[in-house]
Amino acid sequence: MMTNTDQRPFRVVVVNAGVSDPSSTKMLADRLALRVEAAAQRDGRTVETQHLDLRELLPELSGALASGHLGPKFTKAIDALKAADGIIATAPVYKAGPSGLFTSFFQVIDNDLLIAKPVVLGATAGTARHALVVDEQMRSMFAFLRTMTTPTSVFASTEDWQDKSLGKRIDRAARELVVLMESEVEAKITDASWDHYQHEFGSAGGDEFGIDLSSDLMKLAAGGSLGAPRS
Repeated sequence: MMTNTDQRPFRVVVVNAGVSDPSSTKMLADRLALRVEAAAQRDGRTVETQHLDLRELLPELSGALASGHLGPKFTKAIDALKAADGIIATAPVYKAGPSGLFTSFFQVIDNDLLIAKPVVLGATAGTARHALVVDEQMRSMFAFLRTMTTPTSVFASTEDWQDKSLGKRIDRAARELVVLMESEVEAKITDASWDHYQHEFGSAGGDEFGIDLSSDLMKLAAGGSLGAPRS
C-alpha cells in the first residue's frame, strides 16, 4: 500500500503578475505558496513550487496576442501550467480590474489547458475599493477556463497587511487548494468527462473529435479521390 511519503510531490505553479520591485502581489503569492507547502506537509505530502513571473514574458506577449505565436518562455510557462497539480494566480488591480498583463496571459493560453485544475486566486491593490475584483472578474475568467477555483480567494489592500485576518484567509485558501489536489479532482473530472467538453480543433483536447483523417470522406474533403472501386 502506498503511503503519503511514497507519493510524488505536488507540483504547484505560482503565477505572479506583479511588475514592481518590491511587489505586494509577489509578496502575496509567496505567502500563499509557503502556506500551501505547510498545509501539505501536515498531511505528510511535499510540494515542488515553480514561480512564474509574467513580467518576464512581456517581450513575447505582443506576438502571442497578435498571431498566436508562442516564444520559448511562453511555451515553457504553458508546459509548467499543464503539468501543475495546482496553481496560485495573483494579480495587481488597476482601475477596478486585474492588470492587463494578467488577463492577456490567460487570454492567450489554450482554453482546454486548465480544465478542472485547482486554482487559488489572489489580488492586491492600494485600496479596499477593489476588493470585489477577485470574485467578480478574476473568478469569472477562470470559470470560463473551467478551472476548480478554491472557495476562498485572497484580496490584500495596503491596510490589510497589518491585519491578522489576512493571514487567516491565506491559510484557509491554502488548505482548500491542498484538499483539492489530494482529492485528485482534476484527473477524476477529466477522465470521466473529457469527451463531453466542447474543445477547439487543435487544442489541448487532442483527438477528442474522433476524426479519422484517413477515411474516404476526409480524403474527398481534402480534394483527393477514392480510387478505383473494388470488383
